[in-house]
Amino acid sequence: MVIGIDLGGMSAKAAVLNGDRLVGKSRVKTDANDSPEKTACALAQLARNAAADAGIAWEEIQAIGIGSPGVIDSQSGTVVSWTNFFWTNVRLAELVSAKTNIPTFVLNDANAAALGEAKYGAGKKYSDSVLITLGTGVGGGIIIDGKLFEGFRSAGAELGHTVIVKDGEQCTCGRKGCFERYASATALIRITREEMKKNSASAMWKYAKSLEEVNGVTAFAAARENDESARAVIMEYIAGLGEGVANVVNLLRPQAIILGGGISAEGEALLSPLREYVKSCMFVSTDYAPLEIVCAALGNDAGLYGAACYAQERIS
Repeated sequence: MVIGIDLGGMSAKAAVLNGDRLVGKSRVKTDANDSPEKTACALAQLARNAAADAGIAWEEIQAIGIGSPGVIDSQSGTVVSWTNFFWTNVRLAELVSAKTNIPTFVLNDANAAALGEAKYGAGKKYSDSVLITLGTGVGGGIIIDGKLFEGFRSAGAELGHTVIVKDGEQCTCGRKGCFERYASATALIRITREEMKKNSASAMWKYAKSLEEVNGVTAFAAARENDESARAVIMEYIAGLGEGVANVVNLLRPQAIILGGGISAEGEALLSPLREYVKSCMFVSTDYAPLEIVCAALGNDAGLYGAACYAQERIS
């Protein structure tokens, strides 16, 4: 059996992968002020807690997989750079393994989520899929022929930082016009606020009493009341998301695009117009190479599944 850990800036989760089920889920707080050594100690104990909570003897655990934010060298298990924790070249796999006596592996958290969805979630019936997560930024993970594609030294699949508008919105990465500046939840909130400023009669003001209360649901909720301003927001957002998705499709032509993140909870209200937009941008028609655009199925557990799966594959 293997353990998957999903490491985040405020907490870390762990669970044992038993067949196709996660058991013994456990959680611990994390803190950017903690040293890598202290964080590794916490993760090691977290893994032990997950096994104990699942009623599984520690001797039965064969490997640990960790999905971590940041730039990850997955071959060596090194967190090359994680800005939120001020980490540089932290050999996390080595640190955790030393405290558990269990082989430990580390990969990027978005890649872990993509692998989890591919093996256990919305992508399990496809050999080729791309997960695109719509959160504060836009993350991604690529599965080709059933295997995770990470690029040279695990530095690839940064889908959110492909440019879709030359000299467009300034991105935190330093470039302008990046995909995530138009398709993230942050982008949707920005577009919603801009439209609300223009139209004080919009139904969006019912769902957000002030601009500070606007979230990724505001426009979709108002659009269900046939509010034209809300519809305009959604179509502008779909255009940005659709351009980025179409680029991914034309480059890789997966069988499925899987959307994750909070906005994906809108389901068909998001998927239906997005499918139409992407269809109009594809170079090769779906008559020849069918494409499905679906929502992720595993929610917050995708990273746990993927991290555990990655560890299992590394020891197989």
